Amino acid sequence: GIVNQELIIVRYGEIALKGKETRRQFENILVKNIKNALKQNDIPNKIEKEWGRIYVHTKKITKTLLVLKKIFGITSISPAIKTFSEINYISKLSVEISKKKLTKRKSFAIRATRTGKHEFTSQDVAVQVGNDIVNATKAKVNLTKPDFKLFIEIRNNKAFIFTKKIRCASGMPYGTQGKVLALIDSKQSVLAAWYLIRRGCKAIFIVTKKSNLKVLNSFIKKWYIESVIYDLKSDKKLIKNLNKIANEKKAEAIVTDNSLFDKS
Repeated sequence: GIVNQELIIVRYGEIALKGKETRRQFENILVKNIKNALKQNDIPNKIEKEWGRIYVHTKKITKTLLVLKKIFGITSISPAIKTFSEINYISKLSVEISKKKLTKRKSFAIRATRTGKHEFTSQDVAVQVGNDIVNATKAKVNLTKPDFKLFIEIRNNKAFIFTKKIRCASGMPYGTQGKVLALIDSKQSVLAAWYLIRRGCKAIFIVTKKSNLKVLNSFIKKWYIESVIYDLKSDKKLIKNLNKIANEKKAEAIVTDNSLFDKS
C-alpha cells in the first residue's frame, strides 16, 4: 500500500452488537447509503470495509465529511492518514502532523490503540512518538488537558493517524428496520418521522398540504433519505387512504405528530 494515504475512517455503533449475519447485512446497507449520498454530491470515492470499520477514500475530504455527518448509522468519522504499522513510519508521520499544530507553548497527548500482532505495545508507541514530538516541537506532554490530541490507531499491518473524532447522526442505517407511514401535516410531524428514520425505518411520506412539501423535500435532501411521497390533498378519506397505503406498502406503523393530549 501507499505510504501516507489520506482517507476517512467511518465508525458505526449499534450494528456492532448484532449477530454476524445481521451485522454483515447492516454494514452492506450502510455502505450502499454512503455510496448513494456521495453520488448525489458528485464525489468520486472508493469504499473499503474491515471488521468494525469502513474507510472512504476520496480526494474531496472536506466535502465528504459534511455528507457523512448526515448518514444514519455512523457514530463518528475521522479524516486520517494511513501508513505502515512500523514505529518509525508512525513516528515520522506523527511528527509531521504535530509540527503544524504545536509550538513550545502548547501541550499534547497521544492516544494509541492497537489490534493484531506487533512487537510493541500501545504504550511503547505512545512513549516513542511522544518523545519524538517533544524533541521536534519542544511542546509539553499533558495527558489530562492537552491543547492537542493525536490519535494513533494500529490495525494489523496498517496505522491510522488522526487529530479529531467528529460526532455524526448515529442511530441505525436507513432501511434496516421495516417501513413506516409518516403523515406530514406540520413541521413537528417531520421531527416525529426523523426519530423513527434515525432508528433505521424506511419512510413513506403522506403530505396533505402543499406548504409542507417544501419542508419535506429539503428534509429528505438534507438527510439523504430515499423515499416515496404521496400527496393526498387533505381529503375526507384520509384515514381510509392511510390504511390502504399502509397495507399495500406493508408499513408496520403510522407516524403522526399528534400527542396523547390532542383534543381532536
